[in-house]
Amino acid sequence: MQQLTAVELEHGGALLTGQAAFPNGDGPHPAVLVMHNALGIGDHVRGVARKLAELGYVAVASDMYGGGAPAGDPVVNGAAFEQVMKDPALLRERVVAWFDRVSAMPEVDAGRVAAIGFCFGGTCVLELARSGAAARAVVSYHGILTSQQSMQPGVFSGEVAAFCGAQDPYAPLAHIEGLRTEMEAAGARYTITTFGEAQHGFTDPAADGMGREGIAYNAMADRLSWAATVELLEAVLKS
Repeated sequence: MQQLTAVELEHGGALLTGQAAFPNGDGPHPAVLVMHNALGIGDHVRGVARKLAELGYVAVASDMYGGGAPAGDPVVNGAAFEQVMKDPALLRERVVAWFDRVSAMPEVDAGRVAAIGFCFGGTCVLELARSGAAARAVVSYHGILTSQQSMQPGVFSGEVAAFCGAQDPYAPLAHIEGLRTEMEAAGARYTITTFGEAQHGFTDPAADGMGREGIAYNAMADRLSWAATVELLEAVLKS
């Protein structure tokens, strides 16, 4: 198993510690931020980072809470999640700070950076796009889709992809339609895919063990969304 390397960022009085996986060969390489769910950086996000490194990307699992955001303490991370979510300006500024931090890494080609995120991380990458950051693409999996500050026309030149579950109580169909309307109004290039049977957390095999209604793994939605992501990243970061 590939060793992950710490990547630190100071922001808003917090020391954030991400975990990076690097591809073989000399850089600079294209890069992908991998943004964690509300529970923090766990096995799923680390596994995604490793898979991306095998595909030739510098992949950084970015800590949005501080202290490395380990997924082992749901009470502590739940409080951190609430703190960040109640301050939309902080959330957006922190996502942009991570984008800038990764873009500045010597191993990274600053002009070829994308971001993907799961649940809370899906919300984060959509906020990155709304900020107007120079990301080539953002990919949200079962993220919260609403925002207090919608994307402004012409602000984002990259691709926006959102993979959603029709049975997700945290991002209902009305919010999916709202995202489409927002992207249309902003003139963004976007793809929204809705899986009819998928619930919240459909990419994470551990979701079934959470014991919460509306959260479940869906193997088909997981496979199809990942395959589409691989193709999108190939198109925007390697072409």
